[in-house]
Amino acid sequence: MGSSTKKKKEKKKDFQAWMTPPFGKAKAKPSNFTDTSFKAKSIVVNQQTLVSEFSDPTEQFKQQLSVAVNAKADNQRRDALAYLTNQLSSSPPVNPVGTPAILTKLLPLLSDSSASVRTQLLKLFRALPPSEVRPQVEKILMYMRGGMAHLSQDIRSDTLNVLDWLLDAAGDEVVSCPGGWLKTLNSFSSMLGWNPTVGSAISNKGWTSAPKTATLATRKGPEVQARQIQVLAKFLQIGFRPEEKVVFDERAYWDNIYRLPGVPNPFAHLNLFGVPRDEDSEMYPDRASRQRVFDAKWRAAISAGMEAARKEGGTVGRAAAQLDRALSADERLATYK
Repeated sequence: MGSSTKKKKEKKKDFQAWMTPPFGKAKAKPSNFTDTSFKAKSIVVNQQTLVSEFSDPTEQFKQQLSVAVNAKADNQRRDALAYLTNQLSSSPPVNPVGTPAILTKLLPLLSDSSASVRTQLLKLFRALPPSEVRPQVEKILMYMRGGMAHLSQDIRSDTLNVLDWLLDAAGDEVVSCPGGWLKTLNSFSSMLGWNPTVGSAISNKGWTSAPKTATLATRKGPEVQARQIQVLAKFLQIGFRPEEKVVFDERAYWDNIYRLPGVPNPFAHLNLFGVPRDEDSEMYPDRASRQRVFDAKWRAAISAGMEAARKEGGTVGRAAAQLDRALSADERLATYK
């Protein structure tokens, strides 16, 4: 009797297992299963103490400077530059590494792929003291000319903004340092498509330039080209600006002879220990030398390009008129002398 009842129960159990579909049935959970599906807005730990790894402001500044250069994420580089800008803009400014070290680290970011990083970099440069930027102009221009010849139009435009800042902070040093005059004009030639060899070969048929598709000229409308011409005009105005007359001071005269110079490289124009320079890399410390080499190599090309830009009208025409005033002022000064 008991054996028959047991067999019936087993058959019923097998029939129920056969009738129940196995699909969609959850897998049995292990005995040591822990539910982690919950979400907590905050975790509170009693008697918790937060200790910063870089409690020293100097070490924190250096760490953020390293993040600005080496971080892979764009937002990390941008935030690190913002921190450095706040430190440099504070009163008194916090700069434990010095302006030369900051420029050496951050100048490669002129060609950074992120627009927000380049914008924040310009804000940081504006926070630097101009007196500490002037001795570093030659190094800055080396990276700046690379940015002006970059394939990306956005990077070239942002580099122009940096050049505009540098002309305000150290304009005289920009046009007089080694390579600051002719090499910068060569960079403007690449951006605008104004070839000096073409400009010097003007014939009765008029002036022709290389097609803009073969150069690094603008592709985003006339506003970019107008901006390029405006910065070029500013550059020429500073280069052709007459030197201020220095009133004779007997004490300053003898100090200049016997005291130590107050600039890092007072005999740079002699190039005593450097590599021999070509015409483009030479220093043109005074207005007369800059005007002489400009008339020989660049005046015809820039004047012809300016006339072509004036015929376009609009923002480009107004920028060309500003460039015309810069060239006309130089011609009047040369005629007066």
